[in-house]
Amino acid sequence: MVDTLALGGGLVVTLVLVLLHVTKGTKRSTPENLADELLERRASTVEETGFPEPMSRSIGGGGGGGVAVGGGGGGAEGEASEEEAGFDPSSIPEDEVEYYDIEFRKEGETIEVANNETLLEAGEDQGWDLPYACRQGQCLSCGGHIEDGDAHEFVRHGNNDTLSDEEMDRGYCLTCQAYPVADFSLETSETP
Repeated sequence: MVDTLALGGGLVVTLVLVLLHVTKGTKRSTPENLADELLERRASTVEETGFPEPMSRSIGGGGGGGVAVGGGGGGAEGEASEEEAGFDPSSIPEDEVEYYDIEFRKEGETIEVANNETLLEAGEDQGWDLPYACRQGQCLSCGGHIEDGDAHEFVRHGNNDTLSDEEMDRGYCLTCQAYPVADFSLETSETP
């Protein structure tokens, strides 16, 4: 039934082809790590964000997709110019640093936070993986909600290009730029 001559001939042809392939090799050289080449190729197609590395991460890979334009108006002229200039925590002398009890509700702990330290930095010092992206007050990835009321009464922002006065009145803040000025409870990962 089986033709042994044909079977033997097929085996010889297969062995010859395998030997030729092994001795000549292939013209294409594979990189040491194929994953690195693939990542480089993908990275070249992604637009640059301008965020400092390694701080360009957040829940949902956010950037600034849902950015709200900061609301103007309200308050005295001196307050507006101070708000526009932002709050500089390095201007607080060391002997004038104050500490406030901030309850991080989702994390289930109350910690002391200095008025020259952001809420995000304080949480990270505790080892918590809090969301953020730009760390510059230009997106909502680090958003938090102050349950005790108007955010203006509890925090000062170093920079706030995102939240309007109305949103801050409702208790929303940017944890990457929010410095405490009173004790309060905070819900992290909350945006308007």
